[in-house]
Amino acid sequence: MRFPRSLFVALFLLCSTPAAFASAYNARPKLIVVIVIDQFRGDYLERYHEQLGDGGFRLFIDRGAYFTDCNYDYANASTAPGHATLFTGSYTSGHGIISNEWWDPKKKKRVTSVEDDTTKLVGVAKTGVGASPHNLLSDTLGDELKLATGGKARVFAISLKDRAAVLPAGFSGDAAYWIDPKSGDWITSTYYRPDLPEWVRNFNGSHRAEKFWNREWRDKDGDGNTLGSTARRNGKDGTPASFYEVVGSTPFANDYQLEFAKELVLYEKLGAGPATDLLVIGLSANDILGHQVGPDSPQMRSMALELDRSLAAFFDFLGHHIGMANIWMALSADHGVAPLPEFAKTLRLPAANLDPKALREQINSLLSKKYAKKADYVLDLDYPVAWLDKDAFAGTLGAKDESVAEGEVGEAMKQMGFTGYFAKSQLARGDIPPTEIGRRYAHSYTPEGGYYVIGIPVPFQVGITKGTDHGTPFSYDTHVPLAFYGLAFQPGIYRTHAEPVDLAVTLASLLGINAPAQATGRVLTEALPPPHHSTSPSAIPAATPPGGTQ
Repeated sequence: MRFPRSLFVALFLLCSTPAAFASAYNARPKLIVVIVIDQFRGDYLERYHEQLGDGGFRLFIDRGAYFTDCNYDYANASTAPGHATLFTGSYTSGHGIISNEWWDPKKKKRVTSVEDDTTKLVGVAKTGVGASPHNLLSDTLGDELKLATGGKARVFAISLKDRAAVLPAGFSGDAAYWIDPKSGDWITSTYYRPDLPEWVRNFNGSHRAEKFWNREWRDKDGDGNTLGSTARRNGKDGTPASFYEVVGSTPFANDYQLEFAKELVLYEKLGAGPATDLLVIGLSANDILGHQVGPDSPQMRSMALELDRSLAAFFDFLGHHIGMANIWMALSADHGVAPLPEFAKTLRLPAANLDPKALREQINSLLSKKYAKKADYVLDLDYPVAWLDKDAFAGTLGAKDESVAEGEVGEAMKQMGFTGYFAKSQLARGDIPPTEIGRRYAHSYTPEGGYYVIGIPVPFQVGITKGTDHGTPFSYDTHVPLAFYGLAFQPGIYRTHAEPVDLAVTLASLLGINAPAQATGRVLTEALPPPHHSTSPSAIPAATPPGGTQ
């Protein structure tokens, strides 16, 4: 069979010049999909490489640009900071989100990173406080996409967790959706809209979450053993355990999220508008399970391989409805996780489970003895961050001296086993050593939350009494995958250093829009095709002299 010459020309232009003509303003690509897997360490794709199928993770590894040496350059590796970092292109020192929760000295209680008293939840019978990105100190990739296109671009984000949907959606997102933990129904906040759209109401009304209850999770890639169950059970308090607790810690939760993502693509007509659209999918199940069983368990292996199959099916859906030539995709994670201390200790590593409540009481006891005045000098300890009561110190020291108060707590933390500390006032002054660890803690600074001290933990020690955790500057927490797929990227495995802050900056550059306001990442030029010149140098006309004609 002979093909027309025009077809060859069209194919050549499609394959050789995609990056040159990509522009958010004319919907090239039509859609960007960013997959963020909660608690997905950077070594997982290497560890399970030989067991992966063809259409899931291998789409990024074999046909995309895959960066193996991607690390967060800060010390507070958690869900909220991670998602904020990926989409603002900056660290906490730029976007302000230090943790999932922090102590609010005005409210005198712990608050979450996205809760907003001025909003209400939408989609639940008992309305509670809603959520918004009001704590962000920078805009996001989605915001810049909206600004550049006069609001024509559509921006959506979904996750089981509110923070993993709200922060990526940014200030101007069309909607962020997350689940009601108890029922599994999809909800949002009045920040985005006064009620759920009809398609979301129909999704919830058809009881799609129900089919994921009372199922057995079997190891399809091993010996077929049962690894978990979604049989209904009671929680620790004796009441029925929630959808989030039971289904959320199994691969069925990823399937549920991707079902919702498909409906969103169809009903919101993503990829069919005059500008490039953005969809962020924050997959939460890995984190819910990972805290319980650790990264080296057969459950986590099975979770990764099940997700591989689920992503392959989702990518097939996107290819059928939009066309993979019209889509760019990115893959990363918000943080990693420490080995399960019980397992690490068998290898003679200095691992331990610590009790944050006991640590706080011990620090307060030390300071109470020193000042001969019993008080809660540390109000909250979200390991390894201690939140201080400045009023207690003011009464003791005779003045509201932040640096003295934080220094006292920091020294007490060292007595409790921390190897060092960085105080908020110290970070605010930029008074840090010119070291790798100093830079990471400088990137962890936020002006929010009153007085605080960030302790430097011992590696492999976690601030949780059972299971494992994250939130440190160590590689098991900071190393995450970073990969891109689409016509704009040069396929290959890249061992050059990259950081999550590079994701938003690279995509913004390729789209021809501004990077987010506080962005510090770099454009990953090594993963882009060589520059393409549409006109050969010999064909460029000579410049016309001033005042004359050629």
